[in-house]
Amino acid sequence: MRLGIGKLINAPELIKPRCKTCSAAPEIQSSRHLFVDLPKLEPQLVAWHGTVDQEWTANARQITHSWIRDGLKPRCITRDLTWGTPVPLEGFKEKVFYVWYDAPIGYISITANYTDEWEKWWKRSEHDVKLYMFMGKDNVPFHSVIFPSCLLGTGEEYTLVNVLGATEYLNYEDLKFSKSRGTGVFGDQAAETGIEADIWRFYLMYVRPESQDTVFSWDDFQTKNNSELLNNLGNFVHRALSFCAATFDGCVQPVDELTETDRQLIGLVDKEMREFQECLSKTRLRDGVRSLLTISRLGNQYIQLCQPWTLKDQRARAGAINAIAVNVAALIAVLLAPYMPTVSERLQQQLNVKLTAIPERFVALVKPGHKLGEPKPLFSRMEGDRVAELKTKYAGKDAVSGASAGGAKEDAKKAGAKDAKKQGAKDATKGTAKDAAAEGKQKEKPAGKEEASGEKKK
Repeated sequence: MRLGIGKLINAPELIKPRCKTCSAAPEIQSSRHLFVDLPKLEPQLVAWHGTVDQEWTANARQITHSWIRDGLKPRCITRDLTWGTPVPLEGFKEKVFYVWYDAPIGYISITANYTDEWEKWWKRSEHDVKLYMFMGKDNVPFHSVIFPSCLLGTGEEYTLVNVLGATEYLNYEDLKFSKSRGTGVFGDQAAETGIEADIWRFYLMYVRPESQDTVFSWDDFQTKNNSELLNNLGNFVHRALSFCAATFDGCVQPVDELTETDRQLIGLVDKEMREFQECLSKTRLRDGVRSLLTISRLGNQYIQLCQPWTLKDQRARAGAINAIAVNVAALIAVLLAPYMPTVSERLQQQLNVKLTAIPERFVALVKPGHKLGEPKPLFSRMEGDRVAELKTKYAGKDAVSGASAGGAKEDAKKAGAKDAKKQGAKDATKGTAKDAAAEGKQKEKPAGKEEASGEKKK
């Protein structure tokens, strides 16, 4: 069994193991299994690993290095279970493959089911294929050690992972996600919330645990939706498109001359777009979202600074400002595609364009004379009462028991305070009686002795 990240422990090594269902102690039995001879494949794996791991995330490199540093050991790939992929080998047909030996092979077989030309992707040849993999850090060894070793062991030229992006853990509020305890929102439940899939995609990318553990928070989810999507990105796009519709009948105007303000915007947008591309190429997806939001923020600032609605006597200048803003909106539409594909498609429909590739730099994607579609709000406000309802619904057993425990602790604290108050009153009464008695005795002492005592102390 696995214990932590990359740690293995044999079942007989457990101290006083018990079945969670019936509490009985397990019986140790002998069983024949198949193993991958990882020590034999280690030299090939180490040689290959040295050529690619610089493009991996730090945690993926660290986990893989720890496996190699400690020396690879033979790995069991079969299990005595009734469910799973049966082993097609005489003498082992009553067994199934271990899921993390079997599952990565599915990457290849799924491609083969999709197309007869699967080898263009999975066999190294003249085809230029770069394989990216994304996963939580606990699945790294299966994709950085075991699966590549198995492919190398075939002696064939299979495509091996080039970029491995591993994340840390995403927690739920102040707890861990747990299906058994009902803590957190999972895929099928996310669909039941009525929140659009693209909004989930956005927030999960915004809090993606790329360098450290992060937290899913309903309150933060609401804040990011209302501030970043609705008030920032959605507001800018709607301002640009609706002004064009209302002032120029939806027709994009020419830009005859650029002002210094225009050039500054174009330069800043171009810089953020290059940063966006760098983030995606380095699998820094969370930072990519922030660059995208910065571009829409720059667009909002530009419109607010130029105020084209006030230029009633300078129609050409107002049109130029709007044309630049519309083109920033068009750029946002294509940059949104990897993160929010449905929203990207809706925005492109409003722009009446079909954009399929991210340009190398900020250029005019919408030409003068182009007729836009009908502008509509892209996002809606996430209300507090709905968020509170969902927060309670998916709090899970831990939160309920925690609340009960918290209430019990509070009651105990109050009871303790009352007892302490009573005890303090008793002690105060006793102290008063003792002080009074001592004072009475002191008054009975002869004055001379008291004075002598005082002189001695001096």
